[in-house]
Amino acid sequence: MKIITWNCNMAFRKKAEFILAYKPDIVVVQECECIEKLIFGSGVQLPTDALWFGNNQNKGLGIFSYSDLRFKVIESHRKDLQTIVLIAVTGGEFGFNLFAIWANNPGDPDGQYIEQVWKAIHHYDGLLSAKQNILAEDFNSNTIWDRKRRPGNHSNVVKRLAEKGIYSAYHLYHGQTQGNEQHPTFYLYRNQTKAYHLDYCFVSDNLAKQILAVELGAYDFWAKHSDHVPLIITMDTVNLTRTNFNGYGSVPNPGN
Repeated sequence: MKIITWNCNMAFRKKAEFILAYKPDIVVVQECECIEKLIFGSGVQLPTDALWFGNNQNKGLGIFSYSDLRFKVIESHRKDLQTIVLIAVTGGEFGFNLFAIWANNPGDPDGQYIEQVWKAIHHYDGLLSAKQNILAEDFNSNTIWDRKRRPGNHSNVVKRLAEKGIYSAYHLYHGQTQGNEQHPTFYLYRNQTKAYHLDYCFVSDNLAKQILAVELGAYDFWAKHSDHVPLIITMDTVNLTRTNFNGYGSVPNPGN
């Protein structure tokens, strides 16, 4: 199974063909236009399932399947967290929870970026206890920007996820530490000298054992299309059957 997370910097309809060259099963696209505006060019493969969330029709969060996998929003989706969406993924070799994340809520006085993720992982604490979770995200964050006196910083989010047995696929595969990444995912103003690692895919420990590859797009190609490069995770799911999945965990009541 191949999952890609990519902040497309808007107009995904004009760029989908470049992502599809990787033959993904699921693509999580930040800054994506709404589904009504997704009129793809001739010959571009259409998704088999799709969801979209956001307040700006030109710039939201899109989740697309290009396989037999199907999506269902989990009932406890907390709308005030906006573009942090919990999805039950079924139809493949195994079922799992997908947290599709674009950490960007400028209306929240507590903080619009990593603070949103901090709130989400506490609200969905029971669901994170499930055995098969994947978080595909643009955190807009890195440990280098931690606010030490605020609990909702990047390092504490990573620590909390680790306590649930959920780890960054990139850091595991490439032997990296948070805040010292060798491979950027974001280039401010598309400037190669202003490079940061802001995009992640976290996976449960049993899924981490199935990772075959974690790749990042090359700056020279992707800078023509976005200020972010795609993060591409490939896992061997042959031995992960539906019987291994013990449900989606316990979830809070809607609206809590």
